[in-house]
Amino acid sequence: MSIGARALALVKRHGPTVFGLLLLVAAIYVVQREFRNLHWSDIQGALHSTPAHALWGAAGCTLLAYLVLTAYDRLGSVYAGHPVSYARTSLASFVAYSLANNLGFSTVSGAAIRYRFYAAWGLSPGAIAKVVAFTSLTFGLGGFALGGLVLVAEPEVLPFFGDGTPRWVMQAAGIAMWCVVGSYILLARFVPHFRMFGHQIDLPGFRMAVAQTALASADVAVTALIFWMLLPPVEGLTFLHFLGIYVLALSAGIAANVPGGIGVFDGAVLLGLSGYLAAPVVIGALLLFRLYYYIVPLFLAGLLFAGFEASQRRHVFERISAERGVAISFEVPAMAALAVIAAMALIVIGALPVKPNALDGILDLLDDAANHFAASVVGSLLLVAAYGLMRRLAIAWWVTLVLLLNGAVITALRGEPWWLIGLFLMIAGVIGSARGAFYRRARLTAEPLTKEAAAAIAAAALCGLALATVAYQGAYADLSWWGLVLSADAPPSLRFAVGVAGVLLLAAAGWLLRPARPPALAYDAEVRGRLAALGAMAPEIGGADGAVFGEAGRAGFAFVRRDGIWLGLGDPAGEERDRVSAIWRFRDICARAGVDPAFWRVGPELLRVYSDIGLTPFPLASDAGPRFLVCRAERDLDALMPLLPGGADAA
Repeated sequence: MSIGARALALVKRHGPTVFGLLLLVAAIYVVQREFRNLHWSDIQGALHSTPAHALWGAAGCTLLAYLVLTAYDRLGSVYAGHPVSYARTSLASFVAYSLANNLGFSTVSGAAIRYRFYAAWGLSPGAIAKVVAFTSLTFGLGGFALGGLVLVAEPEVLPFFGDGTPRWVMQAAGIAMWCVVGSYILLARFVPHFRMFGHQIDLPGFRMAVAQTALASADVAVTALIFWMLLPPVEGLTFLHFLGIYVLALSAGIAANVPGGIGVFDGAVLLGLSGYLAAPVVIGALLLFRLYYYIVPLFLAGLLFAGFEASQRRHVFERISAERGVAISFEVPAMAALAVIAAMALIVIGALPVKPNALDGILDLLDDAANHFAASVVGSLLLVAAYGLMRRLAIAWWVTLVLLLNGAVITALRGEPWWLIGLFLMIAGVIGSARGAFYRRARLTAEPLTKEAAAAIAAAALCGLALATVAYQGAYADLSWWGLVLSADAPPSLRFAVGVAGVLLLAAAGWLLRPARPPALAYDAEVRGRLAALGAMAPEIGGADGAVFGEAGRAGFAFVRRDGIWLGLGDPAGEERDRVSAIWRFRDICARAGVDPAFWRVGPELLRVYSDIGLTPFPLASDAGPRFLVCRAERDLDALMPLLPGGADAA
């Protein structure tokens, strides 16, 4: 592979994550700057001053916004050629959008949740993929249409861009966005389908394309109206002005890929409205907006989704203790989302002034531990730990619990309300109860200590000690660690040292929270015998290229290598929980080799796990019950089928 190809592969793999982290860091800086001199009483005053008619108006707009969203899936099912009743599409749409908006992680994205609903209602994977593509594209059309309107009519409203950029440049960008929307509508009118990157793209037709654009524009506008209703009237802040700020903030939150756009969306809104309203007023409206549009729908959607799962999988609950890792695949990303929410809460409350409380003066060291600096470090580390939770690492589970308990102590010492302390303890209890879902070993615990691992451990220890020294000396206790780096009042040498220590600490923590590199064993007589003893598909020597076993070595399967894809031969056989870890190990091996994972002739019992690693099932003809090929949905099946064992006849 050439240097250019390797660089492009790295950008594709890590570019979105790096971009999201940069947005998150910028947003955290804006939030802590706005919160530095803020008092909770100011926010409470802003909340109490919100009139009743605004609260009722926002509630009505929220209901209207979710009613508009339900039409997305209805149109999507019609486009896919498998119309589903409006009642069913409303359920799928509400649950998918509510959960995906709040959780943000790809494993629990709207696509995965829609798959659960529509597969149960008889739609094929191809039809479901069309519904998902339609709903995703519809939302983008609305953003482009309204974004173009704002740039053409009120270009100066956008933070960072509007003031220093010539008006005609912004208007030209808005017209370009309109051209994108217009081109799509014209293509839908005159071109029924076309091929791109080897895939056939079917366009929905002129009327449906126009309906998509109008529907998505109404969705974004009504959602912005929820927030607008919660703001007090202010001179110069028209709805069109606010719409531009909202669209930019929403886009930044989606690009950062953090749950609910936490921090990024809020920072962008604070920045955009800073010239119109005081920070306490904006924060009060933000809290109410999140309550209306995110939190209440999240609880309702969670109950509906749980009820649906219970109705579809009654037999699973009878053996839930034996198949915990399989039956509750939803719990891992949910736990990680809770950790992220706790981390952001700790970062935000760490920027607020310490309140007088009964613990003042009991122990000076504990008082110092509750300062802004220490709170920001613990919150940042909790974000890294949440990344480890998403990868199901046992060490990340332990680290998360320690940091959450640390956060509870910090909030108690800062004099925060009892319910906030209870929130940290509750999240710790929920994550603690899910120990069985975090079974993967990290490189730190599963592999011999290398020079790189020793260097990461030493860097984490030294940087943690350096930051603790700065935190406890008290001179800069009213600043977060990144706030100190950006402070003009601190000595340049201290700013540089703290910046390097903070970045190295987080980088070292992330490096240590990496899954172990599982080995792919050569396929020989011994390995074949192990697979046969487990009951796995075990072809003759030469019929497979390797084998993968689970973390405990009590489940495994054989695989073959094909051009750009490694194909597992059947489901892993063996102990239930180790079957799941074998699938995740295979996914890691393929990622390291730069190929796509796939599985051939698998049964229905582990489809949820294959979905967790991003694979879509496609039915195969079989006399032995339902059998599937699971692979990336974007794979060209016509090109893939001849590569299967036995050629195209295997399908």
